[in-house]
This record gives sequence, C-alpha cells and structure tokens, in this order.
Amino acid sequence: MGISKFSAFHSALALGFGVFAANAFADNPLVSYHYLADPAAFVMDSTFYIIADTDDESGDDGYTIKSYYAFSSEDMQNWTDYGMIFSAGREVSYATGAWAPGAVAKDGQIYIVYPNGASGIGMLTASNIAGPYTDPVGKLLIGGWGTSAGSVDCDGIAWCFDPSIFIDDDGSAYITYGGGSSSTRDYGNNFDLYKLSDLTSSKVALNVSSKVAIQGAQKSFEASYIHKYNGKYYLTYNDQQQHISYAISNSISGPYTYMGTFMENPNINGKNINAYNNNHHGIAEFQGHWYVAYHDRRLAQASEHPASLGKANPEPAYHRSLSIDEFTYSGEKMNSLTFTNEGPKQLKNFNPYKAYPALTSSKQRNVRSRSDYVKGQPISHVLTPLASKESWLRISGVDFGSGASSFIVKAASVASGNQIEIHSGSVDGTLAGTCELPKTANWQTYAETECAVENLSGVVDYVFLVFKGTADSTMGILQWEFASKPLEPQTAYNNEAQTIPGKIEMENYDLGGANNAYRDSDSKNEGGVYREDGVDVVELDDSGYAIGYTLVGEWAEYTVNVSKTANYLPKVHYATGLASSSIQLYLDGELLVDTLDLPQTAEDSWSVYEDVSADSVALSAGEHVLKVLITGSYVNLDYIEFLSADSDLTQISNRMDLNVKTSNAVYDVYDLQGNLLKSVNSRGFSSVEQILKQSLVRNGVYLIRNRSNGASKKLRVIQ
Repeated sequence: MGISKFSAFHSALALGFGVFAANAFADNPLVSYHYLADPAAFVMDSTFYIIADTDDESGDDGYTIKSYYAFSSEDMQNWTDYGMIFSAGREVSYATGAWAPGAVAKDGQIYIVYPNGASGIGMLTASNIAGPYTDPVGKLLIGGWGTSAGSVDCDGIAWCFDPSIFIDDDGSAYITYGGGSSSTRDYGNNFDLYKLSDLTSSKVALNVSSKVAIQGAQKSFEASYIHKYNGKYYLTYNDQQQHISYAISNSISGPYTYMGTFMENPNINGKNINAYNNNHHGIAEFQGHWYVAYHDRRLAQASEHPASLGKANPEPAYHRSLSIDEFTYSGEKMNSLTFTNEGPKQLKNFNPYKAYPALTSSKQRNVRSRSDYVKGQPISHVLTPLASKESWLRISGVDFGSGASSFIVKAASVASGNQIEIHSGSVDGTLAGTCELPKTANWQTYAETECAVENLSGVVDYVFLVFKGTADSTMGILQWEFASKPLEPQTAYNNEAQTIPGKIEMENYDLGGANNAYRDSDSKNEGGVYREDGVDVVELDDSGYAIGYTLVGEWAEYTVNVSKTANYLPKVHYATGLASSSIQLYLDGELLVDTLDLPQTAEDSWSVYEDVSADSVALSAGEHVLKVLITGSYVNLDYIEFLSADSDLTQISNRMDLNVKTSNAVYDVYDLQGNLLKSVNSRGFSSVEQILKQSLVRNGVYLIRNRSNGASKKLRVIQ
C-alpha cells in the first residue's frame, strides 16, 4: 500500500538556497553547502562533468584534502551533485590523500589521475560517475619522494602533484604533473609529460621511456593542464603570480611558446574574489562552447555566510568554492576570461520528466548533504535540508510541455510534518503543490511519495523545491521527478462514501488508481482477493477482508461522510506479529492522528485481531478524504471505527466512579499522550488493572501512577 497524493486539499514540499542580496551568493559558485576546489573538466555522452576535491575538512591553518565530489550538467545551468565519489583510504588502501585531480572519459569509461597527497600520482577508473572506483594499476603510476612504489619516481620535480590527463584525436593518452622549483629544476621546467601505452578498463600502463620535460612554461608554479584547439596543443598552468598562463605548440611534447595570461586571479569588476591566493582550472569544450571550471573564495568571503557550511568566517585561504564560466578564442589566442556571478548561459531547457539525484539545481539555500558509502556500489547522495530555515533548491528553464500532473520524491523522514512545496517563479511564488513526507523508521528507509501539481506547463523560468519542517536535517531526499500522466478521478468505492460515526472498512479504499487513491510498493495484490488492483487485500476467518502486507510509506484514502460536527474516538481493529507497527491518519491532507503505535497482537501471527484507540478528534460535518498512512510495517488493518467521544468518555468516568472507594491509595490513569483520564482508589497496581478491565470501554495501553510515591507502570488492557 502507498504514496501521498494531493488534490484541492493536498499541498507540497520545499527545498533550497534563498534569494541572495546583490553582494552575496549568485549562481556561481555552483554549490553553497560544500567547500570545493581544484576542478577537472571533461565531456562524456553529451554531458559536461566536473571532478573537484574538497576543503570541508580543512582548518584555518592548512589544507586537509582527501576526497572528490562529482558534478554533471546537460545545459550548463542546472547541475547534479553525485556526492563524495572517492575518499582516500576507502576504495584504495594505500591512498593517503586526494589532491587536485585530472579526469577524462574514453570508450564509456571514466579515468581519474590523483595526487597521493603532495607526492606521487595514482589512477582510478569507473564506468559510472557515482562509482564504485577502483585502481586499475594496483600501485601508484608515479612514485612519491623516497619510494619505489610507482612505475617511475618524481624525477626531481619539487611538487610531485597536480596531474592532468589528455586524450588526443588518435586515442593516445597522456598525463602531465608537477609544480614548484628545486635545485635541479627551476620554475619553467617543472612539468613532466608521459604517454600511457595502455588505457582500458582492464589495463593501464605507463610508457616509462616516453618522458618529456615540458619546455616553454614561463614562471610556472603548478596545475598543468593540456587541451587541444584547431590542431594546436594548449598548456595552461598556474604561474607564480597566481594567474593562469598559457603556451601553445604544434606537438603535445613541445616545445611550447609562451602566450601570456588567460585567467587573472579571480575577480569581478576589479574586486578580488579569491583572497589573492592559489588558482586552479579545468577546461573542456561542450556543444560548440568552451568552458573553464575554477575555484575562488566567494563563500568564505561572502557577507552572508551559508548556515549549511557551519563555522562562520573561516580562513579564506583554506576554504575554496567551485565556479565555472565560458571563454572564447580570437584566432589562436585565448581571450581573457571574464568572471561572472551568473555562470554560463543555459544551452537547452531542462527536462523534468525523468528521475534526478536530489542535489540537482541551479542554485540552493540552506541545504546540506551526506554521501552513503557501501563498498562496491555507486555512492548514494542524500539531501538533508535545514528545513526550519528558508531552505530550497532552484531549477532553471524547465520545459513542462503540455503540463505536469504530479511530483514524485523518494525520501526518508525521521520526524513528522516534513513537507516539500513546489513553487514557480520565485521561492514564494505561485504554489503548484505540496508533498507531505511520511515518517520512516530510520535514515536508510526510503518511501516514495507522489503529489498532484497544477499550473506547470510550457517553459517555466524557475521552479523552486522548498523544504518545510520544524527541525533541521530530519529528512533525507534521495531523488525526485515530475510526471505528466493525468491522475484518474478519485471517487468513493461503489460511489458511496463511508459514514462517521461508524466503521471505515479498510478494503473499501477509494477508486482512482495507484499514487492517486492509494500507494502500494508493487502492482500486485499479494492477498489475491476482493479487488484486482495493486493493494494487498487478505481474507479473514469470518469471511471479511483486511489490508495486509503493509510497508512503511504505503497509504490508502477513503471518502467519508461525517454526519455531524462533534468529537470522535478512532478505534483501529488490526493484527500484527511485530512490536513496531504503526499508522498515521490524515483528513483532507492535514495530520489528524500522529503516529499511533499498534502493539503486537500475537507473535509471528497476523490472524489475531485486537483494538487500539487514539485520542478523540474533532470532525466537521460533511464529506472529507481520510488517509491511512503506514509508518511501521507489517500490520493487517481490518477497519477503523469512529465512535462518539462524548458518550464513551462518560462511560469511562461513570465506571471508574464505581470503584473510587475500594482502597487506600490514589492512582492516576493517563493515556499514552499524557492526558489524565481519571483517578482511582486502589490497593495496588494489580487491583487497578482489574478495575480498568471492568470499567474501561477502550482497549489499549495506559500509564498508571501512584500519586503518593510516584511509582508508575504501563498496563495493557484487553477486554
């Protein structure tokens, strides 16, 4: 059974990173919830990719760099963050660091060259950007100082790091690395180039005799990078002034002719945004345009420091952020890069009708993320919004075509009341829909929720997913998508609303189909009786029916007719062989009964049915939609009976009054919500239990407290 659907009385969820002041954050940097640096860029399967290392673990007195994040875009405005795809020592036991990487794709395979800290170069490969990544060599390609672990050593280069990898037009592969100066190699002669004799998913080998000490990189410092344009090879690198300079050659091995500065130290309108510190870049051509990814210090220097990044005002030198801009050529010359807040222009409209990892956006506010790692599997990247604040994701240039009908999200929620709102235009623009996230058992239990949306058609400039909740980081969003299939009209079963007061038979859920009138985890009726859709209906011994095989996140809806405005007591008739089953009730999309625990009725048996009552609820006369949401798996639900609360409480009070003179101690009787029902005079807890069995009309669990000494005990009463 179930997802969450919305109609006139249903609403949605919201996510993201708020509207910035003019001097605060803009579309650059790409993400506002991680410090990222040293990007490498490449293209595969009509998608632009960036691999970057992270300064999240760095302090204010140095760098701690051990992990890589991956990003992709098909339109250069909306970016997907795949999370922490590699961490030193995790997949590769001998990797102690993961500094500035190089990356490329060949024949559908991704290759990353990484510095093992400040000394030595290794390689990683995977067929999926999210991993898992493995070492195809079995050791370092370039051994660090004082070690023979690699195929070759550092060759006298002072800083044996910052590798890049390049695939030539004929398929040949090359790596470069280096930086700094030493007694044997001064600035301008500190980059080596090697050819790879093999580069396949099954074999990688370095041609040790192919080494070239690159000539012509004047005043070079670090970060060598090679790309090709109009038949010429371009060597770009960070120079001693912390600018990106470049040199060109007719041969990949050089010699190179120095051409000047391509990127100044990052600045906008003459104002430095990089704390005048180190510079790094990655270059790739995509859809006829040339782009450079780079790092700056915008987040660390911003006037509004993101709450998602924790400590305010960190040392900018060690806390970089990831940005990207487009550049152009004039003949052979690389035109100087213009740094922007907006980033590149969007190349095509965003397609909302496929599933995206949750961290897909053109901008964010007050969101965090975590990467769930299981060895040998792709990384799962989870969005954890700071939902008590203004928290959202923005998606740009979304083409909904003839119109979206629903929004589908896969998420865990460890608190009640979490929502996602879908707005168009701005963070507080037109509300298209609201998704309520069902409470799940834990962070690793994900439920799929679908909610109706409206007024989303054609190209919408901006769509905002806005997160709402009373506490931060209590929801974990895994993925989301929009759907365009019209929802079936929802109507009462047999076109007759069930009545309150009275029994709401669980097998008589509304007509309207999956994700509209009900949500079930599969399309098969596991019970095989009564109805032929996907809801699991089981037969009872007395020839009745119940809903069974229930899982967290499943739900069903019921059109009900309340005869008069009054208080009512919901009583659930159920069976479960576990101690962890529970449900929630909603009326017209609003929470009616918070998580109601359904105690075990018989161990390992779902055929013994008992009753549990919730506290009274106020219902208004008229037609409503009641939703039953499974929040604890594996319970059979027969019916929910709504009784007149006033008459039932009067019976409880009167029956307790028969016993108030039977003992010498006063015991207060509470329900599990802390409401005092009555005070009873009794000789002890066992006597109280007998009194309750005789006097209470509601089965359930009660808390009994001795008023004189404070002793308390939970009693489960079954008549």
